[in-house]
Amino acid sequence: MSKKTLWTVFAIALALSVLAEFAIDIHLHFGIDGWFGFHAVYGFLACVALVLVARLMGFVLKRADDYYERIAAAREEQDDA
Repeated sequence: MSKKTLWTVFAIALALSVLAEFAIDIHLHFGIDGWFGFHAVYGFLACVALVLVARLMGFVLKRADDYYERIAAAREEQDDA
C-alpha cells in the first residue's frame, strides 16, 4: 500500500468514528462530553500528550552511547586497585 492510500484509509476511519456519534446513545458524565466530536478531540489530545511525555522522558533518561563501557571500565579499575 502506498502512503496516500494509508492516509486515505485512516482519514475515512476517523471520519466514520466521529460520525458514529449520530448512531449511538452517549451517556453523559460531564457537560462537555456531550459536545459533538468531543471523544475524538479528547483522544487526539491524549495521544499528543503521551507523545510529548515520552519525548520528555527520552530526553531525561537519555544516556551517552558509551555509558555501559565507561561503567565497565570504572569497575575494572576498582577491581584492579
